[in-house]
Amino acid sequence: MIVISTSSERRRLNKLILPLQQGPDLTLGQFLKTVGECCPQTAYAVKLRLHEMADGELKDMEYFFATLPTPFRAIDSEAYKTSVVGLFMRHMLLAYNKLSFSQVYKLYKALQQYYHSQFAQPGVSPVGIPGLAADNTDMDLTSTEDTMGERMEKDELDTTPLHESDLRNEDAPSRGPLSQKQAEYFLARQAYLLKNDENKALKPAALQDELNNMLKFNPDFAEAHYLSYLNSMRVQDIFISTHSLLHYFDRLILSGSEGKSNGDEGYGRSLRYAALNLAALHCRFGHYQQADLALQEAIRIAQESNDHVCLQHCLSWLYTLEQMKGSDSSVLTEDSVKMAAHFCLPYLASLGIQSLVQQGAVQGKTAHELMDAMKETDILHWKHSLSELIDISLAQTTSIWRMYGKSTMAQQQAQLLLNMSSLEQVNFGVHQNNTEAFAVILCHLAELHAEQGLYGAVSEILKHLKDQFPPHTQHAKLWMLCDLKIQFDRAMNDGKYHLAEPHVTAIAALNKTEGLYRKALVLKALNRTTEAYSILQRLQLYCEKTKYTEMIIRVMLATAELHWESSGFATALPLLLQALSLARQHHLQALASETILHLAFTQLMLGVPDQALGVLHEAMEPVLAHGAVMDKGRALLLAARCQVTIAGAQPDCQRHAALSLAAQTLGEAAAYFSMLDCKERLRDVHYLQARLHHTLGQTAERNKCAMLFRLLDQELPAPGAAVAMRL
Repeated sequence: MIVISTSSERRRLNKLILPLQQGPDLTLGQFLKTVGECCPQTAYAVKLRLHEMADGELKDMEYFFATLPTPFRAIDSEAYKTSVVGLFMRHMLLAYNKLSFSQVYKLYKALQQYYHSQFAQPGVSPVGIPGLAADNTDMDLTSTEDTMGERMEKDELDTTPLHESDLRNEDAPSRGPLSQKQAEYFLARQAYLLKNDENKALKPAALQDELNNMLKFNPDFAEAHYLSYLNSMRVQDIFISTHSLLHYFDRLILSGSEGKSNGDEGYGRSLRYAALNLAALHCRFGHYQQADLALQEAIRIAQESNDHVCLQHCLSWLYTLEQMKGSDSSVLTEDSVKMAAHFCLPYLASLGIQSLVQQGAVQGKTAHELMDAMKETDILHWKHSLSELIDISLAQTTSIWRMYGKSTMAQQQAQLLLNMSSLEQVNFGVHQNNTEAFAVILCHLAELHAEQGLYGAVSEILKHLKDQFPPHTQHAKLWMLCDLKIQFDRAMNDGKYHLAEPHVTAIAALNKTEGLYRKALVLKALNRTTEAYSILQRLQLYCEKTKYTEMIIRVMLATAELHWESSGFATALPLLLQALSLARQHHLQALASETILHLAFTQLMLGVPDQALGVLHEAMEPVLAHGAVMDKGRALLLAARCQVTIAGAQPDCQRHAALSLAAQTLGEAAAYFSMLDCKERLRDVHYLQARLHHTLGQTAERNKCAMLFRLLDQELPAPGAAVAMRL
C-alpha cells in the first residue's frame, strides 16, 4: 500500500486521478513526472513496481493482478467500490480476466516495451527515480473488448511526436486510436480552453494534428469536426473552417443522433442550424452577401418547420448583419428584443438591448437613458447567472463613459470587471479572463494611463495583454491597435514626427479610418497642408456616410488647425461652432472641451482675449477633472497667454499682478508637460516664462528659464511652429 505523507499530496493526487483515467494515454516519462509533481513517494512506488514486472517474468505481472487489493476483497482498501478508483479497478480486472494466455503474454511484452522505451535514449538510466524524461511511446490499455489482443498484434507502435506545422498534414503518422471516452474528454477539454483561456489550449497546428489523427480512425466523429471548425477560426482559415463546419452537420445527420430523439424533425433541425452557423461564419469573415444568402435560407427552413427559437436566432443575426453593413437596424433590434422576451430567451433579449444601447450612444442618447437600459439588462444577467453577458455589459459601460469623456467613471467600471469573480464554474484551473470584454477593458485602462503620462503602467498592461492574448488569437488586434495609437500619440507629443510616420501604415492595416486620420495629422505637422486637407475632406465625407460622429468632430478640429496655418482664423470659426454643436448634441464632453479650447485660441488670435478667457473657463473644469495631461497643459498655456494679452491693456498697478498670475499659470502648465516629457511644448513655456520674468524684473528666474529654453532648443532637431500660431 502506498503511504502518502501529507494531506495536501493526497488532495493533489485525488484531483489528478480523473484526468489520468479520462485523458489520452501518457508516455511513462510524462506519467511519472505528472504524478511526481503531486506525490514523489507515489511516483517512486509506481516506478519500482513497474521495474519489478518489466525486468522480471510473466509471473510477476500475474502476481500483481492476483495480489491487487480490490474494493470487493479487501475490507480496509481505500478504493471504495463505487468510487472513481474502485470502478476503474473493477473495469481493469474484468478486462484482464477475459484475456487468453496468448493475449496475456502479448500484454506483458507490450508492458516491457512501454517501460524500456523510456531508457532507449542515450544518457537515461533505468536506475533511480530522477530520470523522468518523456519518451515517445504510447500504450493503449483502455479497451475492454475481446479484440484487445488483436490490437496489440501491430508490429510497430507510433513513435513520432506532434509537429507544429501546417493545419492539414495528411502525411503525419498516426498515434493510434483513442477510446470513445478519451476522445470525448479530449474534445471537451480543448473546447472549454478555447472558450475560456486559449493560451492553455494546444497550439492551432498541434490541435489540428490531433484532430486529423482522431478523424483518420473515425471520419464520422461529428464533435471532432466542430472542434476543427473552432480551431480554424483561431487562425482565420476560411477554407478549413467552412469545410469542418459543413462536415460537422453532415455527420450529425448521418449519425442519426438528431433523428432518434426528434424523428424526421431532427434532419430539418440540423439543416436550418447548419445554414445559421454558416451565416455566422461568413459574418465573421466579412462576407456579407454570402452571409445574407445563408441567413435567408435558414429563415426559410425555420419558417417551414415553425421553429420559433431558430427564427429568433436568425432575427438576432439579421440585425447584426445590418449593423455590420452600416445600416440602421434599430427597428429590427427592437423586434428581436420583444420576441426574445416573449419566447423566454434571456440571452438573446439581453444581447438585443445591449445592441440598442450601443446604437443609442452613437445616435446621441443621454447617459441616463442608456444607463437605465443597461441596468435592466444587468438585472436579467444576475437573475439568470449569465456571467459572460455581465462581462460584456461592464465593458460596454466602460466604453460609453469613455466616449462621453468621463474618465473616472470609465476607470471605476473597468476595475469592477477586473475584480469581479466569475459566476461560471472554473475547470482545468482556468479563469475566464481572456474574453473580448477583458481585452477591451485592459485597452481602455492602457489608454487612460497613457493620457495621464503613466507610461510605466501602460507597458505593464500591454505586457499582460500580449501574454494573455498572443498575436495569433482572435482578440489580439485590440491591443495591437491600442499599442500603436499610444506610440503614435507619444511620438507626436514629443515632436518626433519621423517616428510617428511608420506607425500610420500599421494603424491603417488594423483600422483604415484611424490610419487616414493619423496620416493627415502627420502631414499637417510636416507642413504638407494641401495633402492633409485632401485626406481630411475625403475622410469627413466617409464618416458622415457611416455616421461616425467622433471622427467627424476630430476631422473638423484638424481642418480648423489647417486654416490657422494660413491665418484663416475667421474661416475656422464656423467649422468650430459646427463641431461644438455636434459634440454637445451627442454629449461628447471630452470633444466639446477640446473644441472650446480651439474656439478660445481662435478668439485670442482675432484680438478678443477677454471673450477667449471667458470661453476657456467653461472648459477648464471638465478638462482638469477628466482630460488628458496634454489637454490640461494646453488649456493652462492658453489661459496664461490670454492673461498676458489682457494685462497689456491694464493700468500699471494691475498689470504686475496679472503678469504674476500668468507666470504662475505657466508654471502649472510646465508641470503637466514635464509629466509627458513633451520637450517641444516645454520649450514654448520656458520662452514665455523668460519673457514674463524679464518684464517683471525677476532676473534670476528669467535667467533660469532662458537657460532651460536654450538647452531644449539645442536638443530639439528643428524649430517647431511659432508659439503664437498653435494651440
